[in-house]
Order: sequence, then C-alpha cells, then structure tokens
Amino acid sequence: MITRRKLLCAGLAPAFASGAVRREVFLRSPGQGTAVMASAWYTRRAGGEMMSIEERWSRSDTIDVAYYRRSADYGRTWSAPVERATGERRPDGMLRRHLRGGWVDPSTDRLLEFWLEGILPSDDPLEGLRRWSILYTVSTDGGRSHHGIEPVIHKDREYDADHPLPGVWRGKNAAMLGDHTSQPLTLGDGTILLPVQVSPLDAEGKLYNPGGGYTYHDSVVLVGRWKGMRIEWEASEAVRGDPERTTRGVVEPTLARLTRNRLLMVMRGSNDAKPALPGYRWVSYSNDGGRRWSTPAPWTYSNGEAFFSPSACSQLLHHSKGKLYWLGNVTPVNPRGNRPRYPFVIGEVDQDTGLLIRNSVRAVDDKGPDDDPLLTLSNFYAREDRETKGIALHMTRLFALPGGWRGDATLYTIDV
Repeated sequence: MITRRKLLCAGLAPAFASGAVRREVFLRSPGQGTAVMASAWYTRRAGGEMMSIEERWSRSDTIDVAYYRRSADYGRTWSAPVERATGERRPDGMLRRHLRGGWVDPSTDRLLEFWLEGILPSDDPLEGLRRWSILYTVSTDGGRSHHGIEPVIHKDREYDADHPLPGVWRGKNAAMLGDHTSQPLTLGDGTILLPVQVSPLDAEGKLYNPGGGYTYHDSVVLVGRWKGMRIEWEASEAVRGDPERTTRGVVEPTLARLTRNRLLMVMRGSNDAKPALPGYRWVSYSNDGGRRWSTPAPWTYSNGEAFFSPSACSQLLHHSKGKLYWLGNVTPVNPRGNRPRYPFVIGEVDQDTGLLIRNSVRAVDDKGPDDDPLLTLSNFYAREDRETKGIALHMTRLFALPGGWRGDATLYTIDV
C-alpha cells in the first residue's frame, strides 16, 4: 500500500482526501468478468450538448461492445444507449474496431470522431501492429449526421489505403491512435495536429523491436489542413526513443501549445524487460508547427528533478483559465513496465519550459487498503467542465484479475 507518508515523500499532496476531488460511478459494470470504460465529450464549440461512449472489456486491447448516448444538458441526463459493433466475424478473420471518441475543431465547430479498424486473422490484438487503419468522420451538426468515412492517408499521390503514411505498409506495420488521451490539437492558423504512434520496420521489412519489450513504437504527428469536408494530412518526422533507455520506444503521445509558438509532446516510455532502467515519461519539443521534433529526453520537474512514471497513457489539457495541466501516473519508486499504475495525479505544466511544476502535483486517486495490487488507474480521458470550470476525469478503477476483469466507469470532478 502507498501511504500518505510515501505520497508526501514523492511530492504528491493527497487531494482526494481533502475534498478537492469528488468521485462517482458514471456507468456500472454489468457483472463479474466485464469492466466498463466510458468517456463523454462536447459535440459543439459551446453549449451543453454531449456524447458519451461506453466500452465493455473482458480482455486486454479488445472492446467487446460499445454503446453511444447523447445529452442536451451538460451530461445531467442521457438518452437510451445505441449499440455500435466493435467486432464482426469475416471470412479472413475478425474485424475489430477501437473507438476513440469525438473532438470539436474550435476553428470550424466541426465534430471529428476517430477510430482504429482492422481485420485480425486469429483475433490476436498484436496482429493489429500490422493491420490497423486510422479512420474518421466529420459532422457539422453535433454528431447527428456525418459526411462519410475517411481514411487517414498522407497527401501525396504515392499513398493509399495499403501505404497510408511514410514508412507504413498495411500487412507489414501500422500507424495507430494512442488511448483517448492522444487528442488532436488545433493551432492558431487552423492547422490540426493528430498525434499517433507507428510500429517501425527494420532493414528486412519486419517489425522492429530493438528494446526487447512487449511492443515497440515511434511517435509521429499528422499535420492536417481542411480541404472541403476532408482533411489533407502530412506526416511529421518520426520521434524515436533510445531503445537502451526506453525498451518500448516512445508511445501514446499527447500534445500542447507552449509560449513562443513552441509545441510540447509528452510520451509514454517503458522499462519493460529491463526493470533496472528508470521508468520515465519522455518529452520532445517542436519549433515549426509540429513537423520536426527534438530528440526525446526524460521529462522532469521544472527544478530539473527526475520522477518515476510507469508505462501508461497520459494527457495534457489546456484550461480556459490559462493553465496547462498534465494528468497521469507518478510513482514514489521505480515502476516495472506498466505497474504500478497508481497513484494517479494532476499537475500544472510551466508553459515557458514545458516542464512539470513539482509543488503543483497532487494525487487524484490511489490504491486503497482493501484494493487488489492489480488495480489500474489509467486508460482515461479528461476534459474541462464548461459549467463548473473544474476538470472532469473519466477513468475506471480497473481490476484485470485472472478470474475475470471488473471495474465501474467512474467520473472524477477535480477542483482547479
């Protein structure tokens, strides 16, 4: 158990114990063996119209089924659920979809919904490293109707569905969306940046895994410009980790704007297979609108002090009050690969340096005395609540237990 003393030694104020964080069940699990992960997002630039997605999980990296709901009153009430298929048996395998929710482009008030899709011959999630495609739809009426389904493909003529991006060929490797936290970002000139991850190839055209971990990825930013109701995409240079320092590369990037027109990218690393390595979060910067990025380095506090973070997604979130927040896991001891994924914290980012301000970091949730050590506080999505100006955090207190998954979708309200 991580005690209050350990939290304080790690520089984390236990805000969840002080009333600054409120926790409630958003959607309950239907029963033992199934965990529910859910999130909700606004569907227009202003107002209280929202959509929600419920995803039911019984194994890693597979969504059994999903349901959509709508709200017209800032999420106080929701419509009846509408099912969306996430798995379909096909002659050549199982078609799987990983839905990534919606995001409103503030420059156009258009709602974009992204997802991953691919046919997995033996329904092994790792087959997605060679077969995923990124798809999206555009809506101008808050998600009630859509202007077709579009694949994410690099703009030049040589690219198509089988060769969608530089260095990516379907059947050999793939570009993937990270978790729900890998949100797009719109720049002042209307450019859309979509952070993704790519499973790279070696010189023989096989999946490259120099770190020896579970998987290996580079991070890439797709730079998009509107062309009618479609987006024309162009891939940035790849952001590559050092496999001697992060065994799964750099993955699940999240983006933010800094001062002086700089961009910040924070990425998931890992010490999977080499637990003696320090488990860090990794950071890169761009000075040219996201096309070129600095060599990734361990992310630190603004005083230069390093901190430990497990291999898990994280999110940068701009707030209307002018603050930039980061949400993710910080551990008082060196993690081992993905674990432990607690405590879960929030902290403010210095917008001049792009570093995490140590004395602003506070715990949102943590393993309790009666919780199984396999508790996972991750796979989340955060947004600003338009009414309260607090941060609404959608996260499941997930227990991926050998006897069956369990966990209710939870909504945390964080005062900032």
